[in-house]
Amino acid sequence: MAERSFVEEVKKLRLGAGDIFSGEGILAVTKGLLESGVAYVAGYQGAPISHLMDVLADAQDILAEQGIRFENSASEATAAATLAASVNYPLRGAVTFKATVGTNVASDALANLASGGVTGGALIIVGEDYGEGSSIMQERSHAFAMKSQMWLLDPRPNLPSIVDAVKQGFDLSEASSTPVMLQLRIRACHVHGQFVASDNVPPKFTLKEAMESPQRDVSRIVLPPASFVHEQEKVKDRWPAAVRFIEERKLNEFFSDGVDDIGVIVQGGSYNTMMRALERLDLADVYGNSKVPLYVMNVAYPVIDSEVLRFCEGKRAVLLVEEGQPNFIEQNIATILRQAGVTAALHGKDMLPVAGEYTAAVLLKGAREFFERYGRIAPLPVPAPVRKIIPLTAVAEIGVDGAPEPSRPLEDSVHARPPGFCTGCPERPIFSAMKLVERELGPHHISADIGCHLFSILPPFHLGNTTMGYGLGAAGAAALNVPAGKRAISMMGDGGFWHNGLTSGIANAVFNRSDNLTIVVDNNYTSATGGQDILSSKANNPTRSTGHEIEQAVRGVGVKWVKTMRRTYDVAGMRDLLRDALTTKEKGPKVLIAQSECMLNKQRREKPLVRKAVAEGKRVVREKFGIDSDTCTGDHSCIRLSGCPSLSIKPNPDPLRTDPIATVLDSCVGCGNCGDVSHAAVLCPSFYKAQVVSNPSGWDKLLERVRGAVIGWMQRGDAKRRERFAF
Repeated sequence: MAERSFVEEVKKLRLGAGDIFSGEGILAVTKGLLESGVAYVAGYQGAPISHLMDVLADAQDILAEQGIRFENSASEATAAATLAASVNYPLRGAVTFKATVGTNVASDALANLASGGVTGGALIIVGEDYGEGSSIMQERSHAFAMKSQMWLLDPRPNLPSIVDAVKQGFDLSEASSTPVMLQLRIRACHVHGQFVASDNVPPKFTLKEAMESPQRDVSRIVLPPASFVHEQEKVKDRWPAAVRFIEERKLNEFFSDGVDDIGVIVQGGSYNTMMRALERLDLADVYGNSKVPLYVMNVAYPVIDSEVLRFCEGKRAVLLVEEGQPNFIEQNIATILRQAGVTAALHGKDMLPVAGEYTAAVLLKGAREFFERYGRIAPLPVPAPVRKIIPLTAVAEIGVDGAPEPSRPLEDSVHARPPGFCTGCPERPIFSAMKLVERELGPHHISADIGCHLFSILPPFHLGNTTMGYGLGAAGAAALNVPAGKRAISMMGDGGFWHNGLTSGIANAVFNRSDNLTIVVDNNYTSATGGQDILSSKANNPTRSTGHEIEQAVRGVGVKWVKTMRRTYDVAGMRDLLRDALTTKEKGPKVLIAQSECMLNKQRREKPLVRKAVAEGKRVVREKFGIDSDTCTGDHSCIRLSGCPSLSIKPNPDPLRTDPIATVLDSCVGCGNCGDVSHAAVLCPSFYKAQVVSNPSGWDKLLERVRGAVIGWMQRGDAKRRERFAF
């Protein structure tokens, strides 16, 4: 169950020539693929292109009508290897995954693909997850494109440019026999706009034709001596062909060329942000009309020497806007200018930050410095000091010199709030149980993994020593397989398990006779990437095969000690299983499968059903937890062992006690974790469970009146007893 459905939006994919297409960037990419005659599409979900996979999944009937094969790949490597269909056949194929981590996983297949080259157009759509909204290490796809000599498109973030880049990307790939990367930043993926649609085009050459007429070209297989020839082909044939195509099709754009002797070179993906900075400096208007020359590189690699020289000839200075580090484009352009004897001063990382996302505020600051230096805008006036008259009574508080106290940085007065698990997350009790075991057995080395469970490294759990990549939790502890008084613990999610954890982690542990423990968090979906179904999902997916047990797969590669915990909210049970796995005398790899459905997806599915039932007048019962104010001691162990966002504090109602007490907020989803933690940790018995009944029946109302009468009678008796001992 994906976090978002595009069932309604995909109907727009049927629009034909002349129709106006309105929607999101991701949807426009899909429309561009359909208009390009693509024969097959594959990919692996991950921000910021997760929704592209969801759109393709929801549009399978439209894809089928056009004869297009779509696959949810097991990993990015699987997706990239799928492009092998374009090596010998004139088949247009596209794959998509998250960059740069996905590109790293796919690197072996991509490098071989780029070496041998392609016959049909091969397009790799990478979600460039760089900047403040990112969840990965800060790297760019540019280096990989350069290393493997694949052309890198970086279109302006508007729908017409994105759709055109998809179409031109296929043409460029075929013209140069080279796979092409199309990078889309977070904002490009989710930008909204319009473009004039064209008719969907079925593939000119089909997969069926390829299967019925197999073709073979040994020179395309990456083996010596062919692999040595491939390197020469890239430089002597493919690169010049790509340059000619880019120049002839005018993929890069010139705006306001020749109106000034200074200019700006900007990557296409940063165009919108740069225009915002220019508009703030009164050097452009809100419609994108610039008062300074702009060279927009919609092709980030290769750099086209002739276009750079044309733009820089006769200019005093040029500002290059290249996001990220290293500054590949800046070095390239500097070499081009100096070798050609062009005297224009080139500015880039000297005026803009060396690393980090180029937001509008960042570009505004750097552009201001550039245009002030070259006389296009006046320097900002320096404000004169303002003399304040301070009452004598305030001097003692502020200081002898009468100067106001400098404001403190925000982080000095506001505590940082680390990311954490959602309310009711079934993964939280796993780590509560691990903290309880830590009390008994001491700390263990924990090899963490990519996924929601990685939040366990942060407060309040403080668990996890390293993380090496998606599905590499068990592999990250492979070296720690020696006789010792403790066993290492590894984590991985069900998504990571099927991605590559089964082979790189579990099977590797079996082969090397590991004695460590691996915990597989099975929450029914690839939750960290948007809730897509996988092999072990419980959902009844009409187009995919689901319901395959992780335990069977683990036993299939030779693991003997396998336990499955089917309700992770049982903190005591989870604690006992963990203790058993870490202390048992049985040798060999141990795997504990912790199962419970992702609460976020569960709520997405159940809340609409509950609202509908309540609106229809049906009886609906929802469980909520609470804390008895009179019983709570204010110890807050429940919060330290849980970290649930629904657990907070409030003032103590007892005037004789000053410590705030715990409380449960209305966001509680009734998972019961807080109560289970308190019971397992032998904490105070202040938690209680209540049932909230919507549209109660007559029997519910009668029971409520009886309960109220009994409780009221007991409360009145208690009040009388207190009055008796009041004096």
